Amino acid sequence: MKKIGLQMSVLMGITLSFFLALTGNLRSGHFTVPAFLISFLLSTVISLLIGMFVPMPKLEGAVCEKLQAEPRSMKGNAVTALVSDLIYTPVITLVMTLLGYRQAVQHGASVSFGGMFLVSLLVSLVLGYVLIFLLKPMFLKLVLKANGVDPSSMQGGPKD
Repeated sequence: MKKIGLQMSVLMGITLSFFLALTGNLRSGHFTVPAFLISFLLSTVISLLIGMFVPMPKLEGAVCEKLQAEPRSMKGNAVTALVSDLIYTPVITLVMTLLGYRQAVQHGASVSFGGMFLVSLLVSLVLGYVLIFLLKPMFLKLVLKANGVDPSSMQGGPKD
């Protein structure tokens, strides 16, 4: 099951990084392909590092159990999406905002880091939650099938 967890971490990390980097660069008003690629690559590295060091299936399972949410039910998906969003998104958003802030200041802009970060965090948390809520169940089915596991036979999420 570690293989499935790793594959999920990579799929979710790349997808979340792509959309958060795209949104951040579009919101800046100065979209460039190099800036997007740098943001995307940095965000992907951060996501993969978090995925390697944070035992998401155990953490999500514990929170679901505490809130009496059946794993992979609508409530369970909502809870696990929130847990993932609150772990990944603030870290990625902080780094991306620092990168954007540094660039803006170097180009002579007079902007507040706090203001940039709070607005970016709010947008990113909403976007991240929606993406995780919608894509995680689909990716899990895809990964399970690719590994020869019948998704309907699993009770709860993958274990480490």
